[in-house]
Amino acid sequence: MRPANSILRSPSRRIAAIALLVIALDQVTKQIVLRFLGYSEEKVVLAGFFKFVHWGNTGAAWSLFRGNNMPLAVIALIALVVLFFSRHHFDSHTLLGQVAFGLIFGGIVGNLIDRLRVGHVIDFIYFYLQQRGGGEVGFPAFNIADSAICIGVGLVFLITWKSERAPETPVAGEP
Repeated sequence: MRPANSILRSPSRRIAAIALLVIALDQVTKQIVLRFLGYSEEKVVLAGFFKFVHWGNTGAAWSLFRGNNMPLAVIALIALVVLFFSRHHFDSHTLLGQVAFGLIFGGIVGNLIDRLRVGHVIDFIYFYLQQRGGGEVGFPAFNIADSAICIGVGLVFLITWKSERAPETPVAGEP
């Protein structure tokens, strides 16, 4: 048996492998940001639309609850435990479900590492529109971990919606 097959043999191992991949990609990209951009520095990639930034977020999504880094770290730990023990209530036995949970676990851990290591989440992807007066209207800056969480949660919703809409198979002998 090949090593990859033995590692990915069970659903829990596939979820863990996806989570580790997300964590690695998230942390590598954040290290690149730390190396090449000073804090609050920005590099325009596509003028008027996209730039790399180096911003810190001590809050949650969209900087909600700003200044609550440690309480949010505790909430992240609790969320990991709850998700781990409740994953069987969702469709985590299918590959799509495993991808969803791997993305969510990896994203939570990626941001948790930032909270504990540097005291804030490192955000660096920023989409915006340039206004005529010179200001910007932008989507909140985010990172790979944030993206993984959003995609994973979206997949869980899709899986749940799909399973709720699936026609029930009749039991033998029932009309």
